[in-house]
This record gives sequence, C-alpha cells and structure tokens, in this order.
Amino acid sequence: MAACLCLSIFTVLMLPMASHAQQKGKASYYSRRANGARTSSGVRLNNDSLVCAHKMHPFGTLLLVKNPANGKEVVVKVIDRGPHVRGRIIDLSYEAARRLGILAAGVAMVEVSVYDPDLHVPMRPKDQSMPELELEMTAEKDEGDITPEWQKDKKAK
Repeated sequence: MAACLCLSIFTVLMLPMASHAQQKGKASYYSRRANGARTSSGVRLNNDSLVCAHKMHPFGTLLLVKNPANGKEVVVKVIDRGPHVRGRIIDLSYEAARRLGILAAGVAMVEVSVYDPDLHVPMRPKDQSMPELELEMTAEKDEGDITPEWQKDKKAK
C-alpha cells in the first residue's frame, strides 16, 4: 500500500515536469507589422531577433524549437505570453519562423524543449583552467634589443 501511494505521488509530482521537458504542437509567428510592439515582459519585439511567446516558461528561458518536417532547429528566448489561439503552443518571431522554414505555411508542427547549452555545445569542463604559456625572449648583448630565439638562428647564418 505504501509503495503504491509513493508511486502515485511521484507520478503526480513528475507529470508537470515532463510536460515542460518537451512539447509537440503547432507554432505560429508574429506578423511583420508587430515589429516594435511591447511584449508582456516589457521588451519591444524586433522581427530580426530570435524570440518567442510561450504560455508556461518564465521570461528569459531559452527554448530549442525543431521543425520535424525539415529537421531545422532554432534557439529562441521567451519574452512574451501566448499564443492566445487554441491549439498552438508557441508564437515565434519572424526571423525564427524564417529559419525554421515555416513562413509559407503560417502554422507548422514543432517540437519545443528547454535549451541547455552544456548539453548542445561541446566544450571543456568548467573546472579546468587554461594552461600557462611560457614565452621566452632573449636580449642580445651587442645589439641591446630583445630578439626571439627563432630569429637569433637566422641572424647567426
């Protein structure tokens, strides 16, 4: 009985998190006439920026939007609330829609997930420091200037 209760509580608590992990649904985009309009976050919309409107994610969240029809992806930042049309999960800026290839269709099926730069960009671990470089310069006694080692060999020849 206790195991069943724990399992049901775990399922109820994890269900909302799973819905934030990845969504599939219809995406639309802002009209070009919306350029300069103030969004819910107070930021003005720019057609050339990679931004979006989402109902649940906090402002500033980076989302990876993928068009499964053509495999194109784009990372957008949440700056607005919406879309306010039933059946749609995200409103994209004009540039984001162009990069996904959905301008002609107007509305397209997409997959939306939270973007984690550490998972998508290969890079060195954060705890490693950069190696120190030793650059040796030698001073020639007869000339009085500083000359690199590789140039000393050329002058001797």
